[in-house]
Amino acid sequence: MKAKILLIDDDASLRRVLEYNLLEEGYEVQAAASGEEGLRLFKQFQPDLVITDMKMSGMDGLKVLNAIKESSAETLVIIITAFGTVDVAVEAMRAGAYDYITKPFNRDALKLTVKKALRFSGLAEENKRLKNALSDKADFRSIVGSSPEMEKVFEVIRKVADTEAAVFITGESGTGKELIARSLHANSSRRNGPFVAINCSAIPRDLLESELFGHTKGAFTGAIKEKYGKFQLAEGGTIFLDEVGELLLELQPKLLRVLQEKEVEPLGGTKPLKLDVRVISATSRNIEKAIADGTFREDLYYRLSVIPIHLQPLRERQTDIPLLIKYFCAKHCNDRISFDREALDALISFSWPGNIRELENTVERLLIMRSSDVISLSDLPDKFRDHNTLKNGVVKLPDEGYSLEQLEREIVIEALERNAWNQTAAARFLRIPRHTLIYRIEKYSIEMPER
Repeated sequence: MKAKILLIDDDASLRRVLEYNLLEEGYEVQAAASGEEGLRLFKQFQPDLVITDMKMSGMDGLKVLNAIKESSAETLVIIITAFGTVDVAVEAMRAGAYDYITKPFNRDALKLTVKKALRFSGLAEENKRLKNALSDKADFRSIVGSSPEMEKVFEVIRKVADTEAAVFITGESGTGKELIARSLHANSSRRNGPFVAINCSAIPRDLLESELFGHTKGAFTGAIKEKYGKFQLAEGGTIFLDEVGELLLELQPKLLRVLQEKEVEPLGGTKPLKLDVRVISATSRNIEKAIADGTFREDLYYRLSVIPIHLQPLRERQTDIPLLIKYFCAKHCNDRISFDREALDALISFSWPGNIRELENTVERLLIMRSSDVISLSDLPDKFRDHNTLKNGVVKLPDEGYSLEQLEREIVIEALERNAWNQTAAARFLRIPRHTLIYRIEKYSIEMPER
């Protein structure tokens, strides 16, 4: 669809030249000879962009700008002003004009300014659509996404939230596994009960059994009073076992019994206690490999994984990144902030090894350190600009040159990140033998980031 531009200028010859140049670029153009006529056409034509001269007889450009902004705040306006009257243009910018061009101007300057304005307008419209999409996902609390991968996750949540089925969530660190668990709880009949989360990898080895199942007074040295475990605290609600793949092998049979018998026996206790708890668990570990290695019980896995949900890493659902950026801007009270296309493209194409958690931290930092309300590529940390040397499989080298070794190192890291640091898969991706990949990993001292 052609972009629609309304042109307002009382200089007939200049108006014809401008109209010709815009038509030649493929835009749909309506021209008006005065501010009053321009406003009448504005209501009928509903343009994507307005270009108006500042100095006109009758209604001047500033009055036209104010009237358009009152009627349609999102419509962009470019002001034409004479050379030497830049102070007037600055006043117009303060009143809401997108940009200005000074007379006399050349054709290329006009084309460039118009293209930038329409691109910015498209980005604003996209942000508006994403904000509406965000409100549509209100039932899922803080889960944000409109990609096909996330739509599948939402569909599973709708179907299983209000059941008693055990749900097993897998995905890399930072992909939002706890948000999924909380959404399942919030959309269930247990929503008024407690939601108790425990990170199985964060509790010291000798305290984990007590934390999970509780203990009686005198059960061990230092047990000076009875303590309820997380399962008891979750009575009538949901317990979320995060990083369950790290659970000690010796505790796994006891957890399996809790799941099978629906009862828990505190450490040092003499009789089991009945439980009414729904279990949701998650891991960032390759659970199939853990089962094959003998570090995770297969029967426990099948008991936990009645309903499996897998969360794709952010690099594999790039269409969600603009929506997430908008959400994080609003979350940190800066929803007036926008990103220009180059900055947005750089963020979308980045591999995000830290997934959503890393993206949120990046957005928050950009909001604090920004120099204006439109964040550009120059505002981004160096790693995002450097990453653009590899984009969509096409190498884009800077004019000043680039280190071949650095480029090769980036390619290897990119392949590893895309394949969850699986060396065999990364070698297949790069179409090289695995031993060749390992040689380059050692050559460039590449280390897998800590989860």
